[in-house]
Amino acid sequence: MALKFGTSGLRGLVTEMTPEVLSQYTQAFLSACDSGRLLCVGRDLRPSSARMAGDVIAAARQAGVTVIDCGDIPTPALALEAAAQGAGAVMVTGSHIPADRNGLKFYTRAGEITKEDEAAILSHLGQTAPPTAPSTGPDGPLQVSDAAAVRFRQRYVQGFGPAALAGRRIGLYAHSAVGRDLLADILTALGAEVTALGRSEQFIPVDTEAVDPETRAQIRAWVTEHELDALVSTDGDSDRPLLADETGQVVPGDILGQITAEALGARTVVTPISSNSGVTQKGFAQVIRTRIGSPFVIAGMHTAGGDVVGYEANGGFLLGFEAQGPNGPLAPLLTRDCVLPLIFVLHAAGAGPMSARVAQEPPVTTLSDRLQNIPQEQSQPLIARLTKDAAARAGFLAPLGVSEEALDMTDGLRMSLADGSTLHIRPSGNAPELRLYVEAQDAEAAKRLMQAGLAALKEAVAAPKT
Repeated sequence: MALKFGTSGLRGLVTEMTPEVLSQYTQAFLSACDSGRLLCVGRDLRPSSARMAGDVIAAARQAGVTVIDCGDIPTPALALEAAAQGAGAVMVTGSHIPADRNGLKFYTRAGEITKEDEAAILSHLGQTAPPTAPSTGPDGPLQVSDAAAVRFRQRYVQGFGPAALAGRRIGLYAHSAVGRDLLADILTALGAEVTALGRSEQFIPVDTEAVDPETRAQIRAWVTEHELDALVSTDGDSDRPLLADETGQVVPGDILGQITAEALGARTVVTPISSNSGVTQKGFAQVIRTRIGSPFVIAGMHTAGGDVVGYEANGGFLLGFEAQGPNGPLAPLLTRDCVLPLIFVLHAAGAGPMSARVAQEPPVTTLSDRLQNIPQEQSQPLIARLTKDAAARAGFLAPLGVSEEALDMTDGLRMSLADGSTLHIRPSGNAPELRLYVEAQDAEAAKRLMQAGLAALKEAVAAPKT
């Protein structure tokens, strides 16, 4: 697969991310976008990330830019530090995708890059000197700093206070998440008793939006064994949260977003079309639905202005205004953050069970899963055929025992069904995966629809072309 911009950043196979290619993209970014000639660089823990971060740093310094190497750091912590420094940033991460792939997330001084910025970067490729060419001047200075982690920790301690989670027994599924130690430190600083579990020195591609059955079973076992009030985790670059309640049941990311938006007193909520539609029943002044991906959420937030927040079905939360936490102010952060929704939902439960707070949300259940190793060359024609051909859609839905009532093509193919449920098919923007989102009025109905939908998708993908 060639390098391409997906729903959040540049992605591709590690074998394609050579020093020469990374130099070209880094220098194109610095030429096309405003970094203030100062660049913060961070990385996740996948095996290729340290080398790639070194390539990015070398390219930026060759361009005469001052670089702050922030080391192994969560993406939102890097973004917060860059904003404080008035700098641009590059995060080396493939997020939740397997370790044979990796990527770059770019930030200008204004924050996460837009789709327009992506186009500008692509237009500048090849216009800078190749990495083997002699430098036109001295390399930019290099600083090494741990200030990003300190600033990120202080954001939550200041906003919530040292007793916010007092008495709560919280498990932390550490795996290979870059923010595992920092998250444990933050939760402990807020008064929680933290038990670290499942730490791995091998990279594990945890997708918080589509948690596999084996991981769900392990989470339930840990919660029972350690008598936990909740269990938390993140994806690889720690910008997407995972939260399980006292029974080990994983709480969907969009439910975390709904609860957090309410706790913050937001007036406007911006969230992708794949998120739980129950948000429209919660009394927010405005709910804006977008295409899937943080750049589209951010664009919607900029358009709305005011007391606006955004979140995605993966749980990543974006704060668009200076908000007030239980103990102090919370600075805006217009990039996915996993820590804010985790703490707010844990805090919102009070001394009671987490499941009781989640049960207060509108009775709408969403699920997400995917078929892996399905390249877009295979998935796109399938979705195009279903989109154009009503008879093909009817044939696809027939084994599910449902019929179509309406279509929404904001992003992929979203079918509203006659029984009130929803089935949404969409190719991943950054991995060879075919995503399936379903929505129903209760958990059992959603589970049945997901199982039937995945079976129908497998059959459709395997069917010979006509």
